[in-house]
Amino acid sequence: MKQLLTCLLLVPMSLLAQKEFVIKGKVAGLPEASVVSLTDVNIPTDTISRAKVVKGSFELKGSLREPNLHQLNFEGAQKKTVLFLGYDNVIVEGNMEAFSELAVKGSPTHADFLAFQDTFTPYFRKLTEMNQQLSARPNVQPGDSIMVAYMNLVEQTKAAVTKFATEKSASPVAPFMLLVTAELEQDVTVLEKNFNLVAASGQQNFYGKLLKQKIDDAKVGAIGTQALEFTQNDTTGTPVTLASFRGKYVLVDFWASWCRPCRMENPNVVAAFQKFKDKNFTVLGVSLDREKQPWLQAIKDDNLVWTQVSDLKFWSNEVARLYRVEGIPQNFLIDPSGKIIGKNLRGEGLQSKLCELLGCN
Repeated sequence: MKQLLTCLLLVPMSLLAQKEFVIKGKVAGLPEASVVSLTDVNIPTDTISRAKVVKGSFELKGSLREPNLHQLNFEGAQKKTVLFLGYDNVIVEGNMEAFSELAVKGSPTHADFLAFQDTFTPYFRKLTEMNQQLSARPNVQPGDSIMVAYMNLVEQTKAAVTKFATEKSASPVAPFMLLVTAELEQDVTVLEKNFNLVAASGQQNFYGKLLKQKIDDAKVGAIGTQALEFTQNDTTGTPVTLASFRGKYVLVDFWASWCRPCRMENPNVVAAFQKFKDKNFTVLGVSLDREKQPWLQAIKDDNLVWTQVSDLKFWSNEVARLYRVEGIPQNFLIDPSGKIIGKNLRGEGLQSKLCELLGCN
């Protein structure tokens, strides 16, 4: 114990206090004796620090678990702003009459957050506008000028994401940025590549952990990954394994008798099965039914002559949960080696993919 205390005395005090922060404010127009508080954006009920205003000034002190996005609340004026706060000594200056122009000094982390806003707010605004235009034109085609412009803007935004992650890799703002822009990137391998640009500390912070979970979830059932093995009983109660289909192209088709869109799609699956069944292709149906009789009746009515499995657990179907299925119809096309090579192939899209793989002659 004595040796430990001696070692601690040799550590610079700045390192021992590295999780502390101080925010000194000088903001004109704040009501005298009103309260200013700091809360965690992700845990709004967690008030980290509070102080009273004295002649327009206040001082907040405390400690942080990690750099994170926080909310600075001017309770007397009923206004608030956000700070991406690290272990900093921060100065906030300005006037309540020009609240949006408050200056924050002394925080490299918040400076990175402002850089994030300056970079991406214009992209977000334009993407929102173009999404609204596209929503008003439901019959827009991929080659239409508005769709081409939208996809170009998406690609520009994605390039900015990679650039920011590269330049700000050591900043805790980097994983935050990747998380809020993740929906733009449909290729999980690209998202993971950008995540790997982030420093280890960022990968382990609040946003980094959320992003890692999102990546891990997205990799389940992703094109190019190995299909997850499973076993489930068929209509006679006989266990069927996905592995038993190895050597064939198999469409794992999630559906249910009660699902109207599934029943509407079934004729397309039947047509694909009949066309390609002699070309090393088959279908494995996984039903999210909860009662056996409606399931069997739907199989008969829709002429689904391929293997069908279910555990009759509705949305808790074990295979559906394994593949993170949250909506049906949904399917995964698996090649003879067990690799997923397509997903959510419907209508002409399914036949087109099978023609590409197996030929249509």
